Amino acid sequence: MLVPVLIALHVLAAIIWVGGMFFAYMVLRPVAGKLLEAPARLTLWSNVFARFFIWVWAAIIILPLTGYIMIFQTWGGFSNIGLDLKLMHILGWVMILIFLHLFFAPFQRLAHAIEEGTYEIAGKQLNIIRRIVAVNLSIGLIVAIIASGGRYYY
Repeated sequence: MLVPVLIALHVLAAIIWVGGMFFAYMVLRPVAGKLLEAPARLTLWSNVFARFFIWVWAAIIILPLTGYIMIFQTWGGFSNIGLDLKLMHILGWVMILIFLHLFFAPFQRLAHAIEEGTYEIAGKQLNIIRRIVAVNLSIGLIVAIIASGGRYYY
């Protein structure tokens, strides 16, 4: 009974994180860029990130926790899992490390620049965040492909 709950939590955390990045990058970013001037756009993004990152923090706790429980309780450790799960494990940690950098460096600088009213600096930080999100979104989509069909490739 535990495994279905773990899988559900794992999948929901991944959907929230990757889906949130997809929405932000593919939907909100183009619209905000067209409709809002720099101060309003930058303030919007800072507030969106502050709220979304609460969910990402939850995801980066839930994903490894549920993953490790399944690896060790269901399969008996890393030596008994397939390449698909090993790739998801590695790429998941890459995504977490990328997020940690994003949160503690450019996002903090973005928030500080907005507080100070230095919108040119804030804009540069938002551009850095945009590139980081593009990378993490790409990795997240690759992980989703591996998760959904990876075991069928070997």
